[in-house]
Amino acid sequence: MLSLPSTSSSISRKKYDVFLSFRGEDTRKNFTDHLYDALRRSGITAFRDGSKLESGEDIASELFRAIQQSWCSVIVFSGTYAFSSWCLEELAEIVKQKNEKGHKVFPIFYDVDPCDLRKQEEKVEEAFAKHEERYKEDKERILRWRNALTQVANIKGWHLNNRHESEFIGDIVRKISAKLCDISNCS
Repeated sequence: MLSLPSTSSSISRKKYDVFLSFRGEDTRKNFTDHLYDALRRSGITAFRDGSKLESGEDIASELFRAIQQSWCSVIVFSGTYAFSSWCLEELAEIVKQKNEKGHKVFPIFYDVDPCDLRKQEEKVEEAFAKHEERYKEDKERILRWRNALTQVANIKGWHLNNRHESEFIGDIVRKISAKLCDISNCS
């Protein structure tokens, strides 16, 4: 694996190279854990919730701060990602940072069809029906989530398809390493 010379300090003084957004119950103990470990072994400083949250801190504030202090976000879209209001709040903040500050966004489609995310069909449609019922007084929130999901699903990302996860993760880490090197002028 490529090892980067202290990328964190060379990428616009960001605290993290990568913010990982994922649905914990879908991928925390498997795919995302392996991805986080591979990034770390390659010298890439990654944030994932649970590993770096400070006790006593407001979770949403900590997550938003971590997104703002990251050069890019890697979003692991999994089967029930859209069911999580936490994930959708993160996603909306990631899109806000992308649009306002040039934050880079790399979607991973982990056993989900990007088309279902873009068109908000299948499980995504079911998820939003539940959110609309729960947040019926906050239509702006739902609209912000829908727009963020559509915007990110329209970004060319990585699709697992039927590949081996270890090979897939290796490709992702190499591509992120290359992007970080381009930004920080690695030799």
